[in-house]
Amino acid sequence: MPKASDDVFRVLADPTRRRILDLLAERDALSVSQLAAEFPDLVASGISKHLMGLRAAGLVSATSQGRLRLYRIDADALSDALAPWLARYEPHWSAALERLRDLAEGQQPPGAAGRARALGLRRPLSGRQLPVARASKRRRRPRPIPSGSGR
Repeated sequence: MPKASDDVFRVLADPTRRRILDLLAERDALSVSQLAAEFPDLVASGISKHLMGLRAAGLVSATSQGRLRLYRIDADALSDALAPWLARYEPHWSAALERLRDLAEGQQPPGAAGRARALGLRRPLSGRQLPVARASKRRRRPRPIPSGSGR
């Protein structure tokens, strides 16, 4: 059974829809024609279809103001859809932020071991652990072109 966050991620996978959300976040409420002006390669009907997808996922709401229909981000719906998914990763971020804070406050010992702990590694990285691509010393000779292919 698909979750609400699946629909949200499916809608957000499209770069045009993400840009529409960015514009709505920057400017609060916009009409289709105002949004279309930001996308010279799309016609207004294309913007309307993207807005329809955003509305179906509950990320955008529309209100009528005279003859204009203004679109806004529905921040609560976006938060509600993403919160359960993000909550699974919160412990990882919390631990990383705590390590960063400790490093910034100088609570980690200096040197490679301290940096390794700050990055969540068990031991410092050595040069042997980091593979380095090396150029081959042997040069390849060009293959001779066969003459008389018989065509």
